Amino acid sequence: MAATGGSGRSTVSDLLAERMAAADATTVVLDTAPRLSSPWPSWTAGQQSGGLAALPPDRPLTRSQVRHAAAARPGTGRPGWHVLTDGRDWHSPPLALPHAPAAWLQLAAIGGWQCVVADTPHPVSHDLIESRCAGQTGQTRSWYELPYAVPVLCASATAGGVQALQQAVMALHADGIPLQRTVVVLVAQSDGRVPAVARAGAAMLSARTAAVVHLPYDPHIRAHGLRTVARLRSRTRQAARLLSEEVLAAAGASWGTPLPDAPRPAPLAVVSHS
Repeated sequence: MAATGGSGRSTVSDLLAERMAAADATTVVLDTAPRLSSPWPSWTAGQQSGGLAALPPDRPLTRSQVRHAAAARPGTGRPGWHVLTDGRDWHSPPLALPHAPAAWLQLAAIGGWQCVVADTPHPVSHDLIESRCAGQTGQTRSWYELPYAVPVLCASATAGGVQALQQAVMALHADGIPLQRTVVVLVAQSDGRVPAVARAGAAMLSARTAAVVHLPYDPHIRAHGLRTVARLRSRTRQAARLLSEEVLAAAGASWGTPLPDAPRPAPLAVVSHS
């Protein structure tokens, strides 16, 4: 999650998925953003998977259907992970993606993955204020309420990014959202020392959230995105490993270790037609 666009959500999602897959957890990234605002179609280009367009929302699905629709992300000497995205050509009609986080949970449950990383496009602060004024349950709270959800709140390590992050945290706190199982990631926009404003923001947030992780600048990501992960810096991988450890620690502190089995949506009854 993030308060604004350009906060490194997709990069963080991919790095976290890689680390969770390396821990022997079957992992999927759910790309919940519209196709032309998402980097995932280009990161998974060239694959023959059907993507989200191959999963009709009005019919029962099987595990093999969902798995075959997912694109694969190869690990570097480790097990890979999957991505469910809309990988069609740019001129294809937009898909009507589900808004309810529970629908995405159901899709991942059908696929049978142990770990789900959801890349969410909605701005957290705006969603919280809008839903409060409308007297409704917003996207942010709905994601938080899913079984064993550990939200990862991303922000660029700049003055504007930290300010937006602090506003998001204040909005989360005002709505009674459990910050104690929220992990914050500050994404560096340049090489060198972490800016003073980011260090100050991390110090303030470390007491309110489960953890604050700094993701260093990586020129390979800036130049090529995450089409490949083989050339990432070692410190980028170290930060990703720390992030996965903090996410698991937050889950363990909230629900115990090992985690209990997650509830699974009940399958639809088979209807025979005569």
